[in-house]
Amino acid sequence: MSHIQASITRIQNVENLHIITFESANTSLSMMSLELNSNINIGTQVLLTTKATAVAIAKENSKDLSFCNQLPSKILSIEIGELLCSLELSFGSFIIESIITTTALQRMQLEVGMDVIALIKSSDLFIEEIL
Repeated sequence: MSHIQASITRIQNVENLHIITFESANTSLSMMSLELNSNINIGTQVLLTTKATAVAIAKENSKDLSFCNQLPSKILSIEIGELLCSLELSFGSFIIESIITTTALQRMQLEVGMDVIALIKSSDLFIEEIL
């Protein structure tokens, strides 16, 4: 699991659907949720989490992607397996893990030290803890 500390900047509600917007490391993130803790308000500090398998990688920032969360990151390390690779990324002061296929790693020619964009769908981001 990857963890990101963030502050809530906006909450939108329509019936039981909530879109929560956060700020972390000068980057806007968003999450969609069907349930929302009553202690969640604008300005609340939270710890966000996502599974490593939910973090995709791009080489360039593109506003044309459907991913709401585009986090400028740097590759810190790569563990290569036969089928899958684990990438450790730095986003601000946070470490994010991404698991991608070895084929994707080779096709994209990803290397340690390379700047990339970590992509997380808003449905794959969760509030783990209220700080």
